[in-house]
Amino acid sequence: MKREYRRLSRRTQQLLSAPEGVNVDFKREVQAIRSSDLVAFANSPQGGTLLVGIDEYTSPDGVQRGRVVGCDVDDRARLLLVNKATECIPNIEIKIYTENLSQARPILRVEIPSGHLKPYCTHGGEYRIRTDGRNRALLPEELLAIYMDREGEQFLSRFRDAVFQLEHQVEGVNHSLSSGMLSVSQHLEDLDDQLRHTLHRIEQLTDSNKKRSRNLLQALRESQRSILQLEQVVVPRGTVTRSSLLEDIEHKLGMLLDLIDSDVDITDEPGDSSDSSD
Repeated sequence: MKREYRRLSRRTQQLLSAPEGVNVDFKREVQAIRSSDLVAFANSPQGGTLLVGIDEYTSPDGVQRGRVVGCDVDDRARLLLVNKATECIPNIEIKIYTENLSQARPILRVEIPSGHLKPYCTHGGEYRIRTDGRNRALLPEELLAIYMDREGEQFLSRFRDAVFQLEHQVEGVNHSLSSGMLSVSQHLEDLDDQLRHTLHRIEQLTDSNKKRSRNLLQALRESQRSILQLEQVVVPRGTVTRSSLLEDIEHKLGMLLDLIDSDVDITDEPGDSSDSSD
């Protein structure tokens, strides 16, 4: 961006065509600028401009105007402005332009944007704001409003970040649950197939083979307990809906238990010694 002008920039000409106001202040020399001048514009909603090297006069119509008289525009003058800006709390960012270089009366245009870290104050703790062509102290309720606006924006920013992270974590949890439930469903289907095959084989056993079914009976009873525990994990307490696959597995287990249990009872009747010969 251009920082030096051989003549007066269009912006400066527009500012000089009107008296000092809420967005412009005339200064005769750099030494006349105070940190409170920078603070006042930084705390203002629209910021403002300092024109240095401008003398005020009263026009024939009785209005205060500014005319170019020139000032020092060397590095020392710029450093003085930068130092005043860095003395403020927080530091204020300013932009310095040199104009009217082709004439014997160069000037400085200092742009002070409205700050993002309001409220600003001088190193001595002075809070100012620009209103109606002058600088005045910020009222307590104005300071409170500025603090509330700033904290509100920071809270919303932190809240949005927290919501984004939570949504990301929930997506991860949902993915893990979906994967886990898919694995459980696959295991249940495998168990259902095994029970179906076992039921078929049990129905084909001879009476003598059924007498050896005590171990199988115990294993099936343990499987039935495991299915009940699995149902408590998969189907939350208080939920009316149950898995049709779980109900089918429980039904088949019950059939197996009834079948084998009755056979074991028969073979264990008194006087039956057929299993001792095996």
